[in-house]
Amino acid sequence: MSTKQRGSGWSIRLVFTFYKLFGYTFIYYLMYPVTFFYFLVAGNVKEALRDYYKHINKPFNNWVYYEHLRHFAITMCDRFVSKVSPQDYTFDIKNEEELMRHLHGGGILLLSHFGGWSSAGNCFADLKINIVMQEALIETIKCIEENLETQNPHLSIIDLSKGGVYVTMKIASALLNNEIVAMMADRATDVKHKEVVTFFDKEAEFNKNPFSIAYKTEKPLMGIAFSYQSPQHYSIEFIEITMDKNNPADAEIHKAMQVYADFFATHVTLHPEQWFNLYPFWKEKA
Repeated sequence: MSTKQRGSGWSIRLVFTFYKLFGYTFIYYLMYPVTFFYFLVAGNVKEALRDYYKHINKPFNNWVYYEHLRHFAITMCDRFVSKVSPQDYTFDIKNEEELMRHLHGGGILLLSHFGGWSSAGNCFADLKINIVMQEALIETIKCIEENLETQNPHLSIIDLSKGGVYVTMKIASALLNNEIVAMMADRATDVKHKEVVTFFDKEAEFNKNPFSIAYKTEKPLMGIAFSYQSPQHYSIEFIEITMDKNNPADAEIHKAMQVYADFFATHVTLHPEQWFNLYPFWKEKA
């Protein structure tokens, strides 16, 4: 299912201008009235979130809706600000030494549209990270991002819209060089990569592709969650997921996908306002 990228070029350009003029605290508080505007006009998002909170057995009301939108606005700001000022961000990292050992060895990193996923990579300045994603940003927003004076030259986007051959070659090259390839596990853009797992006791489609690549290449596979804690501060937790090449691929891949889904469900339960899949996610049986 295709989704629309929220935000507009002029609004993000304006917010980023305010950041350069007045600093981060100003735009942080600016997000309160900005969020209220979208609270009033984004009715389709409200219905999608109502369905989401119902599936995870959490209460939903106007305040919950507003806070969900506000967290989305904050993390969207962080996506851009962290590109130019990564030194202003801090992280609480669980098992930091072990995480960095894994990251420096390269492999596949499982992300989801959760918390600070879009900005945290900008803050690992000494790592080569390739994020595989459908770059759904409208052209004006994409232009803003590409023209920022980034402080992390080691972060790059592998854009799925450029075609399968291009993407496959880029992923293969990165893995051969022992770099990190980060892939979105909660959303598959190609129907052939969708596989159903159990998520909050219901069937849900996750992205099978990163798990298949890890199985075939025998590269390390890690799930990671970046949870927003306070302005410019995130916590990071990860899980190493193993697969046994001696067992059939389909069984091992499905088992690994379920391990990730359970890990992700734990973080969604703790921070329900930080999953930004703003469309009906679960596939109900007729």
